[in-house]
Formats: sequence, structure tokens, C-alpha cells
Amino acid sequence: MTIVPVDQLSTADLQVDAIYQGGRKGNAGDDPLPKLVRVDSQGGFRYRGKVKGKLDMLVLTTSMNDADWPDELDAETGIFTYFGDNKKPGRDLHDTGRDGNLILRTIFEHSRAGQEGRQVVPPIFLFASAGVSRDVRFLGLAVPGASDLDASEELVAIWRSTKGERFQNYRARFTVIDAARMHRAWVDSIIAGKSDHSLAPDQWQLWRKTGRRKPLIAARTLEYRSRNEQLPSDHDGQAIIDVVRQHFKSRPHAFEHCAAALARLMIPDIAGLDVTRPSRDGGRDAIGQLRVGSGPSGILVDFALEAKCYTPPTAVGVKDMSRLISRLRHRQFGVIVTTSCVDLQAYKEIKEDQHPILVIAAQDIVDLLRRNGRGSVEAVRTWLSEEFPAEHKTQA
Repeated sequence: MTIVPVDQLSTADLQVDAIYQGGRKGNAGDDPLPKLVRVDSQGGFRYRGKVKGKLDMLVLTTSMNDADWPDELDAETGIFTYFGDNKKPGRDLHDTGRDGNLILRTIFEHSRAGQEGRQVVPPIFLFASAGVSRDVRFLGLAVPGASDLDASEELVAIWRSTKGERFQNYRARFTVIDAARMHRAWVDSIIAGKSDHSLAPDQWQLWRKTGRRKPLIAARTLEYRSRNEQLPSDHDGQAIIDVVRQHFKSRPHAFEHCAAALARLMIPDIAGLDVTRPSRDGGRDAIGQLRVGSGPSGILVDFALEAKCYTPPTAVGVKDMSRLISRLRHRQFGVIVTTSCVDLQAYKEIKEDQHPILVIAAQDIVDLLRRNGRGSVEAVRTWLSEEFPAEHKTQA
């Protein structure tokens, strides 16, 4: 890992995954971005130029740990999801202190306006907290949207509710382009107000001319996840999954309905998913169909789902996985949903033997809930009570 010390910030290139160190005085002056790219030291949206004029540079920063607004970089697809700055009720969507949502609306409008519009979209540099002091990690150079997304999916105003008050915020999706290094000469030309984009990476210049995006893709070297990767590591995540376990502790079959709902969140194109009766399911907790394509050309692919409301150290083992695999017919796939994790041996076997099994483990459940506006214990508890209420026993 490349680490750039604070005394080299003003002359350093921007290198993907490099750590840029800040000061150690314990105040806002420790922020490395003012020295690195000459932007201010506050907020998620930082820029050079004018919001209602011409933006020369846009810097998006994230802590990556806001449970209610989970910014995310999918390294395997190069897609970066970023939430706007209207995160509390009381203001209009675009009436924010640093004009972040107005900036998002503007750059996405320009990106869809052909070559002429793309020429005024500024370079967008992404940084995330490195977890030490105010140090940051450079995530890459981004452009608005993604090639496999419809324009209506690239920038979406979503509703959230806090203490009974409803409000909107943007969810934006960017493509991190295939460029490992931004040379200092290009950055300095932007800072000087004389942007020389001939010094920019080839893939960024290609996007400006043609609109084609080539994402920076980093495939996983291991296809299976360790136990720790499947379980929440943060306290809030652990509390969320504990609430789910406790809600179904005495009603394990009821968790099957919850697992079906979680599968729909993970796979939006599910056309149908029916939870089977415990006495007649033959081992499958639910059977469903995934729609591939749309309209008359679409096809339906069958799948089977099993739900395991386990508490660590109990994990889904080889026996559990074999049961699901044995019930898959030709051209079907399986889904396992667990509030715990899949045992390493079982995980290795399904990957090495190329069984078509989708694993939704505890960490995945937490991520799904957070992405859908349920990032707190209270919100999850309310959702569980409303959607999967406890059965009332009839008095004799």
C-alpha cells in the first residue's frame, strides 16, 4: 500500500488506493485534502469553481460508516453509490448547506446532454476515510452513471422518514473509470484555473468524447468469504442482526417469510416467491422464479430458498448445504439466507464444485436493511413487527 506523508501532499499524484496522510494536531487543520487538491476541509462535497457557474473539480468524500446513508464502492463492478447531503428532515431536496444535491442534479443533467454536456462535467475525485486520524484513501476518478443502468436509475430521489417526518435525498451512482493514476500536472492545471485535460487519463477523455465508460474492475481472488467477512464487525450491525434473531427465536418457521423478503431486496427481478408449508416443503423453505429479460422475450428461472435463523458460533454446514443442493433440479439455482454464516468448508465446496448457490449471510442482511432505509435497531424492530408480527395465541 502506498502511503503519502503530509509533507508530500502538494506534489503527489493521485493513485488508486493510496493513503494520503493528514496532520496529527487533532483539529480540522489535519485534513489532507486542502493541501492535496486545494479544496476546503469540510463536508462530503468539496469543489473548485462555482456551483451555479462552472465547476472545475468535484471531490466527494465519505466515511463509509453512515448506517442510514451507506455509501458503497463495489470493487467488482466499479460502481460507486453515493448519497446526497439532505440527510435530515426540514429542508427541500436541493436546499442544502453546501449545495451538494444541486451539484448532483447538475452534473447528471450535463452527463446526459451528449458530448457538449459532458465537456462541462468536472473531474470527480473520490476519497474515503482511511480510519486513522483524518487520513484519506483515494478511491478513483469517477464519471456520472453506469453503462448497465437506465438513466432513471443513475440519480434517484428517495424518501426517508425520521421521527414521523418525511424528506427526500439523492442516491447517485457513478462509474470509477479504469485509471490507476492521475498525474500531478493535470491536477495542478485544474487548480491553476487552466485545466489541461489532455493530461487526463485516456479513459476519462474517451468518456468525454463518446460517453463510453470503462470501469475499474477488481475481481475477488477468493470466491468464498471467511466467517468474519460474513458477520457484522461493527456494534450497530451486530445489534441489528441480534434484533432479527430475537424476533424469530421462538418461531423459526416465521423467519422463512423474512428470508423471502430479504431475497427480494437482494434480487429485485424475482417474479414470484412462495414460502412452502413446513410439512410439505420437502426441505425447501421457499420456491420462486427469477425473471430474466422483460416483456415477451423474458424467461423465468426456477430457484429454491432455505432459511436458517442461526446464532454464532452455529453456522450453515455441509449437511445444510447438501440438503439444498440435492433438491435443485437441472437449470435451477439455490438461495441460502442465514442470520449467521456459512461454514468455511461448506462455502469452499459450493464454490469449488460450482454449485449455483447465492449466500445471504448476516452481514448481507445488515447491508440490505441499511440500503433500504432501516439502518437502526429501532427501524428494524418496527419493520419486523409490522411485516412479521408475532402470532397471537387464542385464549381458551
